[in-house]
Amino acid sequence: MSKGIFITGTGTDVGKTYVTALIVKSLKEAEKKVAYYKAAVSGNIRGAEGVIPQDAAYVKKISAIDQSLETMVPYIYEQAVSPHLAAKQEGNPVELSVVREGYQNLCQEYEYIVMEGSGGILCPLRCDEKEELWLEDVIKDLNLSCLVVANAGLGTINATVLTLEYLQMQKIKVKGVILNYFHPENEMEQDNYKMIERRMQVPIVACVQESAERIDLSIEKLVALYES
Repeated sequence: MSKGIFITGTGTDVGKTYVTALIVKSLKEAEKKVAYYKAAVSGNIRGAEGVIPQDAAYVKKISAIDQSLETMVPYIYEQAVSPHLAAKQEGNPVELSVVREGYQNLCQEYEYIVMEGSGGILCPLRCDEKEELWLEDVIKDLNLSCLVVANAGLGTINATVLTLEYLQMQKIKVKGVILNYFHPENEMEQDNYKMIERRMQVPIVACVQESAERIDLSIEKLVALYES
């Protein structure tokens, strides 16, 4: 039976794709059959073969999985804006049924699915006269638990606590937080770690230092995050 987990962040540019790539890489190196998935990605470059999903290509390169790019992201936009606005500018708005079908197809082939969100948790995927769709709607529809990626530096207590409280308010299960760009010798970042756990009683499951090639999380603990 396939198992999935959703990677969200406290905002844009916290290194969510980087951390996701390390998680996929870890599962791949442990000889787990793992796939990457993302509902929509914007800010991409058009090549000879069309618009290339940059996040998916990055994950594929870092993790060395053999999954095809075509199965990784159903909605790809060029404009570097929220997917709902990119769809207004370029057409092809996100359909939840299409996202669900792509995810379910991967579940037929792969043991573990690592699904990455767009931006922070409050990201509109679609907003037009026909439908309004937010990231949380996808998470709930696919019945996924979350990992939250946060920048370890200044301001992360506020951003992380607000993200965790919103997820809990939405009754979305959170398995833990991953602090990215972590400097173990930095007293403030060590304190951020302690204060987030103290306030929310949600575990920091890993700290990722800058330019790390692996995530400091054993395969046993990583696989356990997928369990209900």
